[in-house]
Amino acid sequence: MSVSQEVRGNTLKVYLYLLRHGPSELRDVQHGVGLSSASLVSYHLGKLSDAGFVTQDEHGRYSAVKEASDKVLEGYSRIGPTIVPQLFFFALLFTILVTFFSFGALYASGFTPYLVALCAVMVLAFWYETVRLWRRLAV
Repeated sequence: MSVSQEVRGNTLKVYLYLLRHGPSELRDVQHGVGLSSASLVSYHLGKLSDAGFVTQDEHGRYSAVKEASDKVLEGYSRIGPTIVPQLFFFALLFTILVTFFSFGALYASGFTPYLVALCAVMVLAFWYETVRLWRRLAV
């Protein structure tokens, strides 16, 4: 089973909670993630533990394995405590560029307005994918 199949949905939410909050007990994770029962949290923690993404200490607290975050969060970047899709940077860059060059296209003729329109469509595609990936991380 690949990493993307193992860690998604509520399992991803549990992993992200542990990554952001550090060592936590089962009930803390349950309340933090908003899952209905402790057994459901235990199932997801067991799944993460079997995959090697979470460890449990002698006091019963669970911790995310930092080295595993690269595998789980492939396609995302960490900026301090915030996790953002890597496409966010491209979407932002191209939004700025298309906005800047759109003002030049107002005074141009020929194919320049069509080029700006095509670039605007590509920017929308970048933002669509960025928002879709961001929603995957919503905890």
